[in-house]
Amino acid sequence: MWHTLAMVGFGGMAGWHYDLIEELGELVVSGIWDIREERREYARSKKIPVYGSLEELLADPFVELVLVATPNDVHKEIAIKAMEAGKHVISEKPAALSSAELAEMIEASKRTGRFLTVHQNRRWDGDFLTVKQVMDSGRLGEIFRVESRVHGSRGIPGDWRQEKEHGGGMVLDWGVHLLDQVMLLFPGVRLETVYATLTHVTNQLVDDGFTADLGFANGVHIVVEVGTSNFINLPRWYVLGTNGSAVITNWGQDMQIVRAVGKTEEDVVPVRTAAGLTKTMAPRREDSISTEEQIVEGGDVKEFYQNVMAVLEEREESRIKLTQVMRVMKVMEAVFQSAETKQVVLFEEQEV
Repeated sequence: MWHTLAMVGFGGMAGWHYDLIEELGELVVSGIWDIREERREYARSKKIPVYGSLEELLADPFVELVLVATPNDVHKEIAIKAMEAGKHVISEKPAALSSAELAEMIEASKRTGRFLTVHQNRRWDGDFLTVKQVMDSGRLGEIFRVESRVHGSRGIPGDWRQEKEHGGGMVLDWGVHLLDQVMLLFPGVRLETVYATLTHVTNQLVDDGFTADLGFANGVHIVVEVGTSNFINLPRWYVLGTNGSAVITNWGQDMQIVRAVGKTEEDVVPVRTAAGLTKTMAPRREDSISTEEQIVEGGDVKEFYQNVMAVLEEREESRIKLTQVMRVMKVMEAVFQSAETKQVVLFEEQEV
């Protein structure tokens, strides 16, 4: 069954959507609308129909789905207008600027009976899927700490992402991805505490990086970090368990796992430092550990759109639950609150 989609906003991310939809072959882009003439001209150069206005797009009876790929501050307004016009909606992330705005969007979805989802595409990233699989396998023993980072050294892109009024900053831009991933690592486990700091190295108006410590009811702490002034990157993932550790250094690289193999460590050779000897920090003997490589294989991000179409045909439930989206939105608000107050924020009191 074929479905039709129109795009509101035709910047770089919408172009990525267009190419993905072309590969999919089961979804037709009926046209786009963008307030910038240069983007409308670019669409025409690619033979993509261009609507004369947002109102014209929403009035097209052939449009089933509307993709909202605009700056963050107008997601809510456009999504609600689209649902009230009888269209189903895919919003780029973050869905809105606050949990209150997201609640309005969810209410509109219920009121109009239209499907609303959010493009959390990094749930299909290979590094995330590999970390989750290895953690769930028990190979590292009981997990007690996870670190997830993305680092760059070019600051914030020179567009609306630098402007607070448009929903700029790295918490909303990259944090929404990393927080969405880590909140899926322990489904059903209560998040008890959030402590965060923001950086303003290259931009004083919005955060250009942040570090957040998330404390879960099972005793696990997850550190989530985004940096844009890091000229030496720390690992993309670092996972610590009672029986081993795992690391993925960067995108496109496989996971390294080091595990204990059960041999006793009675004959520890101490490390000699300038200030004395240490057995505590001495490396393990080679015969007491196993070093393995886990191939990182990405998921198929086309599954996002395949799931959307299956929801419209009433064959599947949405893989992006709005309850999950709301939870992540509230975590981002807790990150801002903690950074502003310099205090730990108590998050969930009951099981999720």
